[in-house]
Amino acid sequence: MYRSIKSSQFRYLNTITRLKSSATVQLKDSNGDSGATNQNKPPQAKMESFSVAKRGNFFQPEAQLENQYLGDAPLRGYLQRVVPKEVLAKISPDLERFGHRVATDIYKLGRECELNPPSHQKYDAWGNKVDELITCQAWKTQHRISAQEGLVSIAYERKFGPWSRVYQSAKLYLYAPSSGLYGCPLAMTDGALQTIDRFDKTDRHPILSERAWPRLMSRDPDQFWTSGQWMTERKGGSDVAAGTETLAVPQDDGTYKLYGYKWFSSATDSNMSLTLARIVDQNGQVMEGTKGLSMFYLEIRKPDGSLNGIDIQTLKNKLGTRQLPTAELLLDGTKAHLISQPGRGVAKIADMLTITRLHNTISAVAGMRRIISLARDYARRRVAFGKLIGDHSMHMQTMARMEVETRGALLMMMEASRLLGLDECKMASEDDLLVLRILTPLMKLYTAKQCVAVTSEGLECFGGQGYIEDTGLPSQLRDAQVLPIWEGTTNILSLDVLRSITKTNGKVLEVFFKDIRRRIVAAAKSGNEDVHRSCLSANISVNKLTKFLENVAGKEPTVLEVAARDFAYSLSRTYIAALLLEHASWSEATPQDVTAAVRWCDKDLCPVVTNHVHGEYSLKSIHMDKCLVMDGYTDKPLSKM
Repeated sequence: MYRSIKSSQFRYLNTITRLKSSATVQLKDSNGDSGATNQNKPPQAKMESFSVAKRGNFFQPEAQLENQYLGDAPLRGYLQRVVPKEVLAKISPDLERFGHRVATDIYKLGRECELNPPSHQKYDAWGNKVDELITCQAWKTQHRISAQEGLVSIAYERKFGPWSRVYQSAKLYLYAPSSGLYGCPLAMTDGALQTIDRFDKTDRHPILSERAWPRLMSRDPDQFWTSGQWMTERKGGSDVAAGTETLAVPQDDGTYKLYGYKWFSSATDSNMSLTLARIVDQNGQVMEGTKGLSMFYLEIRKPDGSLNGIDIQTLKNKLGTRQLPTAELLLDGTKAHLISQPGRGVAKIADMLTITRLHNTISAVAGMRRIISLARDYARRRVAFGKLIGDHSMHMQTMARMEVETRGALLMMMEASRLLGLDECKMASEDDLLVLRILTPLMKLYTAKQCVAVTSEGLECFGGQGYIEDTGLPSQLRDAQVLPIWEGTTNILSLDVLRSITKTNGKVLEVFFKDIRRRIVAAAKSGNEDVHRSCLSANISVNKLTKFLENVAGKEPTVLEVAARDFAYSLSRTYIAALLLEHASWSEATPQDVTAAVRWCDKDLCPVVTNHVHGEYSLKSIHMDKCLVMDGYTDKPLSKM
C-alpha cells in the first residue's frame, strides 16, 4: 500500500513537470494581488501553498460594517430635510456615536445572542420544579444598553416635543439589526407605555402610574423594566375575540386571579405584561365576544422572586428569532389588576398595536438596510471573473433595485413616526390622525413583504457564503420571515385597511388621497423634468384607484374583499411614490434621490387596477381560485404535520 501511494505521487509530479512548459499557473499572494507566473518554478514550489494545511492561499473576504449612521445617506437626508435645524444639531451627534456602536460592540453582542439562544430548565438535579428561563449574558447586556441609550424613554421624555418620536425611530432603526432581537421586548415595552399614556389620568389605575410607568421609562439599567404582551391563546390568530379563553376571577382585595393558557408569549423574561381575559361574574358566567374582553396588568414574579402563578410549559422552537425567549404559559391563579373598563380590553389594544406595528416596520426597513450595507462592502472586496463584483454592472443593477425598495420603505416609516409624534404631543390635525390610521396597517404589511424579498436577494449577493450559518447571514432571512406574520398577517391587515375606510365612511381614504396629491403637486414644481414626468405617473395612479373604487362600489362585497391585498399594495406603492417625489424635489436632493423616485414610479403602482382589468376579482375567477387550490385534494390524509 505504501509503495502504491508513493508511486502514484511520483506519476502525478511527472505529469505536472511535463505540463509546465504549456501551462501557466497564477497564484495570488496574501494581499490578493496577482503574482508572477510560476512557469519556471519546480512542481514542488507550485504545491507549497497547499502543503500541510491543505487550504491554499485564497480566502473569501469578510464583509465589514461601517458607521451605520454616517453610511446611511437616505436617513441623514430625510432628517436634514424634515427635522428642525436646532433639533437635528442636538440629536445628530448621538446618532453618529450610536451608529458606531451598532457596528462594533453592540453588533458583537447581537451575534452572541444568536449563537446562545435561551433555554428552559423545568426541574433541578433533585427533581424540584424551578421553571428557570436561562438567557445569555449578551442578552442581559442588551437590556442594560437599551436603558442607558433611552431606546424606549426618548419617545416619552419628549425633550424634543413631537420630534422625539422621530429621533427614537431613527435610533431604533440603527439598533434593530444589531440587537440580537432585543428590539422585540422594547417594542412591547413601548406599546405598554403608549397604552398607559393614553389612559385619562383620572381613569388610570394607580399601579400603572406608581409602579409600571417609572420603571418602563427608566434609563437606570437596574431599574428598567420590559413588558410582555400576552394576547395569543391556543386558538391562535388575530381573532382575539373568538380565541381568548382566559378567565379572570375577582378577589376580595380588588385584584383578580387569571386562569388560562397563553400559547405565544414573547419576551417571557420581561418584568410585567398586559393581557386579555374574561371576567367571571357572580353566577360563574362570562360574556363571549369582544365585549367580554378586559385588559389586565400583571407582574411576572412575586416579591420573593418566584413566578406569579405562571407555569412555563415550553419554549417555542421557531424558524427564526431564536434569540428571543418565546414560551407557552399556563396561568394558574396569576395575580392581576384590571386596568381597562370591563369589556373595553380590545379598544385598549388599538393604541398598543400602532406602536408594535411601527416597530415591526422599523425592523423591516432596518433589516433591508443592513443586508445592503454588508453587500455593498462585500462588493468592494470580492473578486470574481477578474474584477470586483461591484464593477459588474448586473450586480450593481440588482443592488440598486434593492436600494430603491429600501429608500421608499424608509420614508414611509419616518413619515408614520412624524405623525405619531404629533399625535402624542396633541399637535396632530384631524387629517393627520386619519392618515396615520390607514398608514399603520399599510406600512406594516408592505415593508414586511419587502424585507423578506430584499433580504433573500441580499443573501445572493454573497454567493454560497450567504447560505453558510457561520457568516451570520442566514439568520437575517430567518428573522425577516416573522415580520409578515407578527402583529397581523398581510391578508388580515389588508382587511383592516378596508375596515378603516368603512368605519370612517370613506373619509380616511379621501384624506389619504388628498395628502398624496398635495405632495405630488408640490414636487411637480421642482423644475426637474424627470421628477415632473414621474409626478404625472403617480397622479394617474391616484385617479385609477379612485375610479376602481367607483367601479366596485355597490357590487358583491366579496369582490372588494378578495381585492383587498392588491388594493393595500396599490395604496402603499402610490403613497411611497409621493414621498420619494417629495424628497427628490427638495432643494438639496441628490441625483440618487431623483433616480430612486423615478425608478419607483416606473413600476406598476396600481396592481389592483391591472388585475381588475384582467378579471381576477370576478365571481368566476374567485370560484376558480378555490378550484385550482383544491384540485386533487381528498379529505383522507395519511399523516399529520
